[in-house]
Amino acid sequence: MDDDGLFVIDPAGTDIHGEGARLRARGPVTRVLLPGGLAAWSVTGYDAARQVLADDRFAKNAREHWPAYIEGTLGPDFPLIAWARMDNMSTADGERHTRQRHLVAGAFSPRRIAFLRPRVERVVAGALDELAAYAAERPGEPVDLKLRYAHPVASRVIGELLGVPDGDPDGILDRAGYVEPNPRKAAAEFAALRDKIEALVAHKRREPGEDLISDLIAAGSGGCPVSGAGEGSDTEVVGLAQLMLNTGAEPARNLITNTALALLTRPGQRALAEDGEVGWEDVVEETLRTDAPVAHLPFRFATEDVTIAGVTIARGDPVVVGYAATGRDPQVHGAAAGEFDARHEDKRHVAFGHGVHRCVGPVLSRMEVSIAVRELFMRFPGLRLAAEPGELPGQGTFVMNGRLALPVHL
Repeated sequence: MDDDGLFVIDPAGTDIHGEGARLRARGPVTRVLLPGGLAAWSVTGYDAARQVLADDRFAKNAREHWPAYIEGTLGPDFPLIAWARMDNMSTADGERHTRQRHLVAGAFSPRRIAFLRPRVERVVAGALDELAAYAAERPGEPVDLKLRYAHPVASRVIGELLGVPDGDPDGILDRAGYVEPNPRKAAAEFAALRDKIEALVAHKRREPGEDLISDLIAAGSGGCPVSGAGEGSDTEVVGLAQLMLNTGAEPARNLITNTALALLTRPGQRALAEDGEVGWEDVVEETLRTDAPVAHLPFRFATEDVTIAGVTIARGDPVVVGYAATGRDPQVHGAAAGEFDARHEDKRHVAFGHGVHRCVGPVLSRMEVSIAVRELFMRFPGLRLAAEPGELPGQGTFVMNGRLALPVHL
């Protein structure tokens, strides 16, 4: 707590769920101090989060709705500056957001996801072969399941959707989605990745395929200018592709890792899944509820004074939603809200968001993670942790909810 009574968010996210419980104890909406000394509102109640996420009086565009950013009071070293500067579908409002969302929606249609399923299965099988080969060369040594399995699966699946060439010759997937806490390093990595995506978009203009980037280019042929960039122009296509790459990589990596960890630390739940008494989809859904891959996602801004759960959020105030906390809300799931049980009938959560800015790819995410975790435990029935659960460090950020590594013995 700071001198003004604000709850100080741990920048390193050392105890995501403990912090979420302490925030909820202060109410579903409460004042917090974010990294960089930024006063904001944290929303950790399930019902309150759904209200905020569905209310169009909370905007995403910092350039239009955040006084501190508009007035230039935030310095270049402000640790969350990248979230304010971001200019893509995730920070667009109104018609621009609707138009861009429509451009990418086709890639996540049931038909396209069904088309992707055998390719996802092929990606998973290849990653499992690589994992086995890596471990065989290092007998007795632990293997990092996040780096050696969750990373290639998540990156290659989103690469399949976007149309990244087999083998990723330009290294586009290497750092896709990783959260870099240092703002200067983050800016450099963002720029480097954008250069690679620009080259890929140029290639797809010459040689289109059955992928999202080619679809975006085709949708924009002869498009009208919007904010200086034509619909489907290189600038817009690159921005959308980079957004899809980042949002499709790290959250999926975390969800694979968190789901595997849930079963590795709960033999009874693992047996239920392996024996077919609960579906792998149920296991993933319960992980989304109890251990969502995103913790606190910046930002939304009140466009007028708005009252949520009896608390008035003033116009221009920044808001962060505690996705990892909302699924554990005891007001919705009872006193045992934090306990993982894939047999729970009520698995309500907002891990994929809610309202107009909800995630466009939950069907793909659920499919790829269910396949990845099922095949992992089927391939390695002796899979076990190589560390105590309490010894697993987090990612070093309050934004994501995942482990830095997940050491296992196959």
